[in-house]
Amino acid sequence: MGLANSIGNTNDSATEVGERYLKSSYKYYKLKVFKQLTVSVSMLLKALVIGSLLFLGLILSAIALAIVIGNRLGSVAIGFLSVGIIILILAVVAYLIRNKINNVIVKKLSKTFFD
Repeated sequence: MGLANSIGNTNDSATEVGERYLKSSYKYYKLKVFKQLTVSVSMLLKALVIGSLLFLGLILSAIALAIVIGNRLGSVAIGFLSVGIIILILAVVAYLIRNKINNVIVKKLSKTFFD
């Protein structure tokens, strides 16, 4: 009977250890998900605020540049057309290198989430 009791005690002990492991793993992953969620929301909000301010600055700078070019060339319409063409060229260049941009973003985000 001593062997049966010993096996029963070992079984109970293993069950307790397994339950503690599952509970602590659950808490750990819950905390990890919370951390990743807060980092994601924080990054999104920072990108939104900084992006909108940069966009506003770009628009105002483009308008000012168009007026300056227009005054130099004698026609404000030609100034706005010139700035529009410059922006379109920059957009085409950004489209052509979009895969490189994606790779950089994925590498930076993977360091944030998987470290």
